Amino acid sequence: MSSENLNTTPIDTLWYTRCPVPTPLGLAARQDWFTQEFQPDNITINTLQETRDPALRESHYDHKLPHSFRQGGNVPAIWAKANGADTKVIGLNWIDEAQLILALPTAGIKEPQDLKGKRIALPRNHISIDHQRASALRGIIVTLDTAGLTSKDIELIDLEIPQPDGDSGWSSGTRAAYSTELEALKNGKVDVIFTKGARGVEVAEANGLTVIYDVRHHPDPKVRANNGAPRPITVDSELLRKRPDLVIRFLRRIVDAGKWAAAHEAETAAYIAKESGSTTDYVHKAYGHDIHLHQGTSLNPDLIQALEGYKDFLLEWGFINTDFDVNAWIDPAPLAEILGNSIQLAA
Repeated sequence: MSSENLNTTPIDTLWYTRCPVPTPLGLAARQDWFTQEFQPDNITINTLQETRDPALRESHYDHKLPHSFRQGGNVPAIWAKANGADTKVIGLNWIDEAQLILALPTAGIKEPQDLKGKRIALPRNHISIDHQRASALRGIIVTLDTAGLTSKDIELIDLEIPQPDGDSGWSSGTRAAYSTELEALKNGKVDVIFTKGARGVEVAEANGLTVIYDVRHHPDPKVRANNGAPRPITVDSELLRKRPDLVIRFLRRIVDAGKWAAAHEAETAAYIAKESGSTTDYVHKAYGHDIHLHQGTSLNPDLIQALEGYKDFLLEWGFINTDFDVNAWIDPAPLAEILGNSIQLAA
């Protein structure tokens, strides 16, 4: 981590952003660890979640804001990199979450084989990169594949999702709990919808929907990879080049959050419920009762391969137009400094 600019470039502000989903960055933020870490240096910690400036908030997608960190769904991070954003991945977190393919109980659709010829909802959000559409499509394609079906065997129905005034599409989590999809399902416009996470499970149970398939149970973790797993921690490369010491300190608090979570089961579930706008009961149903043991940060080669596989999916389906080398996107040095060992990236 040596650099001629190390500790010499003055920084007075750091920014971060996270999605309303389980992340160790979110756990650290909710406990105000970043402010506590940098207050002695007179470095102000700002979060995009607390600004209404649309130009700043757009960095949640394009990661153009200097001196900033991001952790959340990987679709915006991948999209930003494919569009030329100068970022580096410094850590990954994997949490298997419910990814549900759902139908009305009266539809007679009980298993993936029954999807042939059916109309499946595909949300369309008018935002910079439609991560919800990418997530739903991935869940649909994986489910079809388990039955030997493809997208040619079903009809994808675009559902236009209204964007609330002033909402860039990420601050409200899963919107109003998949209200547009539910309406389309109940009025017969579609036969099947996709939901995920704690609020997705809540929607399924509250409306008595049939779970046709939960991608979370697919035996291959690389196939389970979606917007929610793995979740990358990205940082703008200039900050990493000029002040790697600050990057290491910020990342260390995220790593510490994983250790803290492992020893605080109930508190972790409660934090995640707040993050996702749900309840601890649905958090456990969506992520498992051992979610507190899955808040760690690593650069495990299997996670990197899963990230690359999902990047390839986004390229295949046109969510990104430019390919890139995922290994080259990753800088293992900060995490290696924290863990006290070398990190071997995937071949």
